[in-house]
Amino acid sequence: MSDNEGLLDDELYLEKVYLAESYKEMANDFFKKQDFERAIELYTKAIETDPNVATYHANRSFAYLKTECFGYALEDASKAIELDKNYIKGYYRRAAAYMSLSKFTRALKDFETVVKASPYDKDAKLKYTECNKIVKKLAFEKAISIEENQKNIADSINLEAMTIDDDYIGPQLEDGKVTVKFMQELLKWYKDERKLPRKYAYKILLDVKTWFMAQPSLIDVAIPDDSKFTICGDIHGQFYDLLNIFELNGLPSETNPYLFNGDFVDRGSFSVECIFTLFGFKLLYPNHFFMSRGNHESAMMNRMYGFDGEVKAKYTTQMALLFTEVYNWLPLAHLLNNRVIVMHGGLFSRDNVTLKEIREIVRNRQPPDEGVMCELLWSDPQPQPGRASSKRGVGVQFGPDITQKFLELNKLDYVVRSHEVKNDGYEIGHDGKCITVFSAPNYCDTMGNRGAFITLNGKDMKPNFRTYEAVPHPDVKPMQYATSLLKFMC
Repeated sequence: MSDNEGLLDDELYLEKVYLAESYKEMANDFFKKQDFERAIELYTKAIETDPNVATYHANRSFAYLKTECFGYALEDASKAIELDKNYIKGYYRRAAAYMSLSKFTRALKDFETVVKASPYDKDAKLKYTECNKIVKKLAFEKAISIEENQKNIADSINLEAMTIDDDYIGPQLEDGKVTVKFMQELLKWYKDERKLPRKYAYKILLDVKTWFMAQPSLIDVAIPDDSKFTICGDIHGQFYDLLNIFELNGLPSETNPYLFNGDFVDRGSFSVECIFTLFGFKLLYPNHFFMSRGNHESAMMNRMYGFDGEVKAKYTTQMALLFTEVYNWLPLAHLLNNRVIVMHGGLFSRDNVTLKEIREIVRNRQPPDEGVMCELLWSDPQPQPGRASSKRGVGVQFGPDITQKFLELNKLDYVVRSHEVKNDGYEIGHDGKCITVFSAPNYCDTMGNRGAFITLNGKDMKPNFRTYEAVPHPDVKPMQYATSLLKFMC
């Protein structure tokens, strides 16, 4: 090779390095603006230009964490470590991905690597200590559950022993029942940042558990021709945005039925207010107010993302355990007029799943890591045909052909699901056959997205979309009650 050829190769190499760095810097700017999707696009360009730089993969891993693509985040962090075994940020990112996937032992191992490499890093030491506490606590709880039969918390609640303060002036149950007046006053009470008495809170939980226990896993909903029906997506503890939905669309009633499609709690720091509002309306209008389980209605997600801590701060550990029992009985999907199926996550890793199979799921448990129940809660659509590994690390991604096969097999018109932030609050995919609706605007006070809900009528079942911006809320940050290891995620 001549000297000139060598110089040309060097120039091309430097040009490639400069271009990749330019993409990275632009991506960093978008990341700072919290435009994570655009940041991911530009980090991807940097990786395509120069795939052997650990920083690019680690940065994209962080952006994937912000968009809850935990499976992708794990892959990128692992690639960064593969490229540079001494790149500490890679271990940080991988530990965060493992934490988000509830793989705490693996996260602890990566935090340990960080601490050994940087023994004077106080932040690393704190993360290691916190993760170690979680691992030990889970091991202890596992040992206890093996030694004892798991107790039914509902059976241990003694409502008669609970009192209500004489100076309490808030909403009152009438003969132990939720009424229209109670719900109207409860919304005002919560808006003023007040708390429902413990006795009433427990009564609502016990009653709603009894109701859900009697329901199948797939609920049939009949919508008359001339009736409006509303579907809402994720609320995630954003109580003041929930109030705004009712302002825009009317309070639930027998003539204004609703379906809330999972992820009522976590991340947002008004989750207690959201869930008691929704459970209250369920008890008031049991045949006209519906709730599907989301992937965040689970013990581990609640522990990580704030709901467990919020319940313990506002009430008791016992109540947090009771919520887990109630969530285990939430229905998994709803069938509207035998034409539209609504579930939180999405479709399946095999083609032969029928409505009958969904209806017969034994759901009184924590969500499994695979199978139909898991996929109902965790899966996501993708634009390309076929299936792919989940970007979240749980569930599956499914294409338009998969959706079409499922609809044909079960004689359905289309699927409605939630589970993903969308800039407009909704997205119509798969040739109109797979609709996403997300009802938490400016998710986590950072995403800048609009919220949306769907209205339809029984005659044509055509979806209509109403979008809206976030409304102000009291100065309580999202993830206020989350484990300290994940507060940076929001």
